[in-house]
Amino acid sequence: MHAIPQLVTRRLSYLLLFVSLALASFSTPANTAAEKSNTVEFISHSFKAGRKSFFNVGEQSERLRRGLTLVHFNSTNSYEFKTYDTYGDEEDLNKFLAVLERMVMEKAVFAILAHDSAVENAFENGKNLAKMGFKALSTLENRQAYVMHNLDGKINEYVDEAAVVLTAAIPETTKSDQVYFPKERYEFEASFDRFIAHAGGAVDGHAYTNTKNALDQNYEKGFRLFELDIIETSDGHFVAAHDWNMWSRFTEYSGKLPPTLEEFRNETIYGDYITMDMKAINDWFAAHPDAVLITDKISDPLAFADQFYDKEKLIMELFSPMSVEEASNNGIRAMISQKPLLALKGNQIDFLKANNVKYAAVSRRIIERKKKLMLKLRDSGIKVYVYNVNFDEGKDEKYVYENEIGLVYGMYADKWDFELEPSSTQVK
Repeated sequence: MHAIPQLVTRRLSYLLLFVSLALASFSTPANTAAEKSNTVEFISHSFKAGRKSFFNVGEQSERLRRGLTLVHFNSTNSYEFKTYDTYGDEEDLNKFLAVLERMVMEKAVFAILAHDSAVENAFENGKNLAKMGFKALSTLENRQAYVMHNLDGKINEYVDEAAVVLTAAIPETTKSDQVYFPKERYEFEASFDRFIAHAGGAVDGHAYTNTKNALDQNYEKGFRLFELDIIETSDGHFVAAHDWNMWSRFTEYSGKLPPTLEEFRNETIYGDYITMDMKAINDWFAAHPDAVLITDKISDPLAFADQFYDKEKLIMELFSPMSVEEASNNGIRAMISQKPLLALKGNQIDFLKANNVKYAAVSRRIIERKKKLMLKLRDSGIKVYVYNVNFDEGKDEKYVYENEIGLVYGMYADKWDFELEPSSTQVK
């Protein structure tokens, strides 16, 4: 190997230093926290795509519903948004157009995203939209993907038959105290019965276990309403498990599904947690007389209620009008599920009152677009509990409590700290 003269080495070092400094002056660090905080990602999917639409600001992700969503940027890391069902609700369409016109007049920094279906045919007042600069929106077909933003000071529109995906920077100069979508305010009394321990509640951080350990831990924390998923073994016995595929993963059971009752009893969840057959369920609730069982999955009220130790401590989520009527006729408290509730013909409240239904279970994802129904149910004394808590980024128990309780009565919760729950009337 030949030695490199010291002078050459020194000159090479200086040259490399100069080049690295020069490159640094022309580049910016990638994926820094500051860079990520003022970046927004838009994802719009058409009906044909059959996929979710959402937008991401920094670490926060917001899932969209059907229609057109307006996003107003107050700063680089704060925003407000509202989705209008411009496809299925003429009143929502008119509200969208009114807010859009106001935003344009007030020179707001904003974006529009379509999800699923934006308009039934085309905008009747498309000429007005075109005059405001929204040429693509004015001729948008009902099931196209669409994104618009004015983050660079001008209207940018993107349309596709399936998807529009793009990223843009929120200007550092963005600063607005204007509120276009004020939160509605609800009053409600804090109460333990606003919380149902979902699948028995989380145990040591594990959800969906449906185990005695989950019931024990969450009873100690203050829960008194407990949901259990009820399914049948291959030999026809009721047991608590979300579904057999999940149960087999949790237990590492490798036999034929469904298992027999004996095979079910021989397994534990994650090697530690005790599974529950009908005897175990009855024993636990009999030992905790102030606890109430809410069932899921099963839609045969008579078959289950006849095996449960006390009908007065039982509420059954049911999945058809027929099963609701059967429960009503036999003194079993029914909780109507979302699908049959929304499918009811005629006056929904009349049906529920006629069958003495005092509870309903719906996804929290529908309550905004079904707000009128939620208010009707609330004002009729029917307690609506929402599920799909913790399904969407940032939409956990705390979010639901602070933003949605009052419109609905309560939630299916994996966890809740009852000591932190305010005991006075909440104004939202």
